[in-house]
This record gives sequence, C-alpha cells and structure tokens, in this order.
Amino acid sequence: MTHSEYNSLPKSEVGKGSQILLDRCDTEHDLYWKMAIEVLEVIEENNKKGEPTVMVVPYGPLGPYSRLVYLVNKYRVSLKNCVFINMDEYIGEDGQYIDYNSPLSFRGGMDRIFYGLIDEELNLLPENRFFPEPGNEGKVMEIIEKYGKLDMAWGGVGINGHFAFNEPPEPGEVCSNEEFLNRATRVLPISRETKTINCFMNCGGDLEGIPKLCITVGMKEIFMAKKVRMCMPRDWNAGALRRLLHGDITAAVPCSLFRLHPDAKLYAADVALTSPIPEIRVYNK
Repeated sequence: MTHSEYNSLPKSEVGKGSQILLDRCDTEHDLYWKMAIEVLEVIEENNKKGEPTVMVVPYGPLGPYSRLVYLVNKYRVSLKNCVFINMDEYIGEDGQYIDYNSPLSFRGGMDRIFYGLIDEELNLLPENRFFPEPGNEGKVMEIIEKYGKLDMAWGGVGINGHFAFNEPPEPGEVCSNEEFLNRATRVLPISRETKTINCFMNCGGDLEGIPKLCITVGMKEIFMAKKVRMCMPRDWNAGALRRLLHGDITAAVPCSLFRLHPDAKLYAADVALTSPIPEIRVYNK
C-alpha cells in the first residue's frame, strides 16, 4: 500500500489486514487502563503458576503507571516475583546516566511515579529493578537468559516509529532489516526527530534541553518477548501509526518490524487514528 493510500484510509479501515492487532481506544485514558490491565493480567497469571514475571517496561507513556499502582494496591497483587527492565535512559556528555534527580531522568521518574507509590509488602524487590547500563550493556541479555523468558515488552511509539530509543537508520546509512533486528542494548545518539518531539513534550520546545545521547534495550532483546505491546495515545502519532501498520516493513519505521512478531498489539487512541492528510490548523479562531 502506498503512502497516499494508507493515509487516505478511513478510520474504520485502519489496521485491517495488518499482522499487528489494533486495539481501538476512545481516549488516551482508555488506552492507559487497557495497558495497565493487561500488564496486571500477565503478572497475576504468572503468580498463580508460581513463576516470575520478566518485562521490558518504559518510563513513558506515564498514564498506565498510575492505573497500575491503583490496581496493584487495591487488589493486593504481589510484584515480589517481578523483574522489570526499563527500556532506556538519557545519557550525559560524560557517557554516564544523567543525574537521578533531573526532571528528565527515567530512573528517578520510575521511583516517583511507580515504585515509590506501591505498598511496600507488594513492591518489586530493589534488586529486580533494572536499567540498561553504559559499560554493562550485556546485562539485559543476561537477565533474560537467567529467567529463560521475557513475558512482555511494552511502551510508546516514537514520532519516527521507534520503540524504546531504537532510532531508525540515519539517511544514507546502510542497514538491512535483519541487521537492525540484531542490534542489542547500546548507547546511541538521539535522532533529530525524537529530540524535537521530546523537547516539545517535556521542556517547552528547548532543543538544547534534551540530551544528545541515550542508552536503549535493543530490538534483539525486545523481539524475544512473548508479547509486544505498543501505545499511541496522541494526535502526533497518526502518521507513524499508518506507516507501521500498512507501509513497508522496514527499519526506517522500526515498529513496522513487529509485523514479523508472533504476538504484537497496538493500543491506539481515537486521535491517533485520524488521517494525517496535511492541513493548516487555525488556532484561537
């Protein structure tokens, strides 16, 4: 399907025939509840079987975490046997994590919005809370191999179709789909597109406010997950949404590669399903 063809699809046709299952959500709040409930269901199922739950989790979108905190505390679901591997973090110019106390730090953020709000008798053990670490990138694969599984990887989709900080190849960079899928946890530069949308979302449009580097769990590890769950809650997701569902399967749109995964689902708010056909928006009429 060509670019103009998939961008012209009515909402009712979006997702039909794609290998990625589309779950339509009326609002972003519905999306956050659905994602939180599915995470909880995986944990509960493993708890009943006496098995650990191993997940690659994001810092954003943040919405599912407040719902997950509520559900865990209300229904007394133990996270003691969970292992959470956060998918990414910003890296400073010294090649190390940005400061834990920075408002942009995913490490600090996870403590503020999730771990710090779970009742202690239910909470993940501190030693089971991981981030990919500069200089110890192989640790993520070691954890997956230790437990012999990865139950789920879930997170938001970037404006260029990335998952975690698995940025697409730069223009002129030669990289096959197979090579891209073999990229493991690593430090890399953040793309211009990602810096732009992140500064719009998180620091008032200050392009210099977003770090130049990041560390990310690779597509190699993420593809090992039994379930991959993507979230697209906002209007600026619309262009990437149609490309990843109906365009070419290509490393240029990293999430399109999940059409090769046996269990990939996309939770999308209604605003993200809108056709991205160009128009000039008029504000403050």
